[in-house]
Amino acid sequence: MAAVQVADSLPSGQPREAPREAIPERGNAFRRLSARLCALRPDESSSARTEIHLLFDQLISENYSEGSGVAPEDVSALLVQACRLVPLNQNHLVSKVSQLIHHLLNRLQVIVDEQHLDFLLAYTISAIHQCSSWTHMEILQALAALVYCNGSKCQKYLPELLGKTGLLMKLSDLAQSDPEVRRVAVHCMANLCLSVPGQPYLEEPYQNICFQAFLTILQSPKSSDMDDITFCMLLQNALKGIQSLLNGGRMKLTQTDELGALLAVLKKFMFHGLPGLNIEMPTVLYPTPLPQYDGRTPIKPQQSESSASRPTLNKKKKSKVKPKKIQQGEEEEKESSGEIEAASVTGTGRVNLHEGNTWSPSSLGVQSLPLDGSGAAGKDGVSSPFSSSSWKRVSSSESDYSDAEGGMQSKMRSYQAKVRQGALVCFLSTIKSIEKKVLYGYWSAFIPDTPELGSPQSVSLMTLTLKDPSPKTRACALQVLSAILEGSKQFLSVAEDTSDHRRAFTPFSVMIASSIRELHRCLLLALVAESSSQTLTQIIKCLANLVSNAPYNRLKLSLLTKVWNQIKPYIRHKDVNVRVSSLTLLGAIVSTHAPLPEVQLLLQQPCSSGLGNSNSATPHLSPPDWWKKAPAGPSLEERSVSSPEGSSEPCWLIRLCISIVVLPKEDSCSGSDAGSAAGSAYEPSPMRLEALQVLALLARGYFSMTQAYLMELGEVICKCMGEADPSIQLHGAKLLEELGTGLIQQYKPDSTVAADQRVPVFLVVMFWTMMLNGPLPRALQNSEHPTLQASACDALSSILPEAFSSLPNDRQILCITVLLGLNDSKNRLVKAATSRALGVYVLFPCLRQDVIFVADTANAILMSLEDKSLNVRAKAAWSLGNLTDTLIVNMETPDPSFQEEFSGLLLLKMLRSAIEASKDKDKVKSNAVRALGNLLHFLQPSHIEKPTFAEIIEESIQALISTVLTEAAMKVRWNACYAMGNVFTNPALPLVVYNKHILF
Repeated sequence: MAAVQVADSLPSGQPREAPREAIPERGNAFRRLSARLCALRPDESSSARTEIHLLFDQLISENYSEGSGVAPEDVSALLVQACRLVPLNQNHLVSKVSQLIHHLLNRLQVIVDEQHLDFLLAYTISAIHQCSSWTHMEILQALAALVYCNGSKCQKYLPELLGKTGLLMKLSDLAQSDPEVRRVAVHCMANLCLSVPGQPYLEEPYQNICFQAFLTILQSPKSSDMDDITFCMLLQNALKGIQSLLNGGRMKLTQTDELGALLAVLKKFMFHGLPGLNIEMPTVLYPTPLPQYDGRTPIKPQQSESSASRPTLNKKKKSKVKPKKIQQGEEEEKESSGEIEAASVTGTGRVNLHEGNTWSPSSLGVQSLPLDGSGAAGKDGVSSPFSSSSWKRVSSSESDYSDAEGGMQSKMRSYQAKVRQGALVCFLSTIKSIEKKVLYGYWSAFIPDTPELGSPQSVSLMTLTLKDPSPKTRACALQVLSAILEGSKQFLSVAEDTSDHRRAFTPFSVMIASSIRELHRCLLLALVAESSSQTLTQIIKCLANLVSNAPYNRLKLSLLTKVWNQIKPYIRHKDVNVRVSSLTLLGAIVSTHAPLPEVQLLLQQPCSSGLGNSNSATPHLSPPDWWKKAPAGPSLEERSVSSPEGSSEPCWLIRLCISIVVLPKEDSCSGSDAGSAAGSAYEPSPMRLEALQVLALLARGYFSMTQAYLMELGEVICKCMGEADPSIQLHGAKLLEELGTGLIQQYKPDSTVAADQRVPVFLVVMFWTMMLNGPLPRALQNSEHPTLQASACDALSSILPEAFSSLPNDRQILCITVLLGLNDSKNRLVKAATSRALGVYVLFPCLRQDVIFVADTANAILMSLEDKSLNVRAKAAWSLGNLTDTLIVNMETPDPSFQEEFSGLLLLKMLRSAIEASKDKDKVKSNAVRALGNLLHFLQPSHIEKPTFAEIIEESIQALISTVLTEAAMKVRWNACYAMGNVFTNPALPLVVYNKHILF
């Protein structure tokens, strides 16, 4: 078995559940045996060898566990002493001491310290050279345990291990006669490649040597003397080694042939042992927009016969779900019927995450996914839950094997499933190590396309998602697909199929559109067929990634409608993770290319259409009219507060999200709410947070619908910001900001919203009065949570100017006082948000002629311009530009009192700060030159006549000229040119004096 795959993580320090008094006893037993061993001296006599044998047997048979009171340094010291007692000419003792090293390091999860590692490595390497070949298996297992997480400390021995004639290179070679020795040698190499954060990694030459060795193993066929399980373990070790090289070693795959060869073997082993499928891959995959060769050997006739001779129970299952399938609008009935049948199957086993050669799900973010028989580990494999002749996931009662045959088949499938999972994990690491633009060259090799009429479906990641019997493998495939889709918006934006294609060739845009359609179809099929809640969550997350990146404005209608109708039942699923991911998907739909007419129609559907109280893991298996039947208890809609417009509900999704946030949770959905606090009466926190995010997205993209709930959403915000949970408060503030921004957009001069369709100003005043009389001021002053303070500042800056002037005088003073006070905050997030908010307020018509407010704001902004944070300086420069815009607006008023009362000394300070800011980064410079142009335009003859202004005016003009001539960003140079034009509009400036600077 594998040596150190048990130790996939460093010791956690938490003992397993066991009687506390037993721990010291185990530690005492170890110390007693260790003392006896340390008392021995090297002796060649048979009695001494017998005693050593007995001591080793006792140490191996001791019942160890983590936290058993044995110190790692004591284990290392004991192993060194054991090796000193065993001469290399004693093959049996060398074999036994190797077993002891392997056993103790694995059971106690000990990483050998550098002090003892050098001796133990030298001993094991010498043992391989000098001892008989039958001992090599145990010695290599000991070596694998020693080098685990110690690759950086083995530099001295790397030439001897990984050189051209190195031990591991020889023993892992295809010519190695013993398959088990070859497997363990590859395992040693994989453990050497495992990195530890903060420590140096393998040098690049050794990385390349290991990579080529692993790749050669994956490209080579199974030898005739190697059994299937050993071959699977060999593949797992090679895949794990490549994964470690890509993850910890940050190895870059820059050569096309190198990357193509790796992707070819990964695609091959993604389907390793998948029932009913055997593909042949070319040695190298090349980037191409067209589907690539993946030859499939035909399935044997007896396989299809055994598939056809199933009990009639399956046919009954299929006939039951057909009405549901028709209702959901699925076109591919023949393919989907087999998948829907699988929805009633539940996994019968659970993977053992700490067995040898078992893949840890942590790298994929999948925690303890339930597995069926194909995922059971090692000797604990259960009988097979599916027939080897079919892709469909069927129950174990339909197996045609006897108990003994079924046990072996289950064990075999377990190892094959681990190979598939290993290939997918390695593929995920590959995706993260290459640029997206490189990855998209291989899009057609892993993403399905709509098959031509009469041709078979190409094998892809969706083949695993739909056909693999292991829920964990399906989840891994979905994780990989999500990683490919993430950030693919620019690549997918070329897709278009709004018009019928009638050309002699297929454009690339049509091919991508076809691929997007096929992804929708397959993922919705997987959604219908899935029975595992954990995998179901991954399907929905993958759909959300697809929806977030697909260009629906360039695609034919109905894609989003199908997703929308399919996902609605899962909002009431019994598993909280499924419910949360369902809301995430709905949020992705309402945020993509908003506002979309198709989504607008979906939001206007009746609130109960498609929703129901689902207590099972497969709500889609209910009768077609299940949602029309009244549930046993009051439904979520019935218990919610009355609609703003009586019986007609403008948007059912808003009502649902409000109910999730403010109403007590239903018992029917609380079975697996691990995320909720003990004794909490509300839905779990992740569910409420996601509902608040969906409300914010609706306010951003579909404000015309959201405005009907304005006052009710105000109450929701007050409730959220009054809670103790900072996350709920933060999301409440974000929702407030989106609502405020939506109101401002309605009243912009270029707004297309008719005047009678806007929210009346008096209602906006009521809304903000409610906010300012509620918990918003308390959130603004909550210095313990600066992120909340910053969000509250952003929300406060979204007040409609027309409404601000109508607020009670004390509320206006509160807003101004709080913002000016927060500008002194030591937190950069808060200071940046405050600077921006002041820049918004200084444009308000009711404040811009207040000389005292403008002067106070100017002083606050000038102070922020000197901050060390670039973000704070950028916000302050933007606000300074706004403040100078206000100065120009005030010049155009008939009353000259503002210009006369505004301090000339403050003007000088603003000019100096703007000149300094024009030498800063582009983010600051673009607004600094805007401010300079406005300030030079604003200068009055009384200012220009003073000698103190002459020098600063010349410096300002010189700063603008320098900015125009430098190689800055185009926006910066354009702003500088515009500012220069602004200077010429001031007739009081003696431009004849400065013409030599401007013209020459």
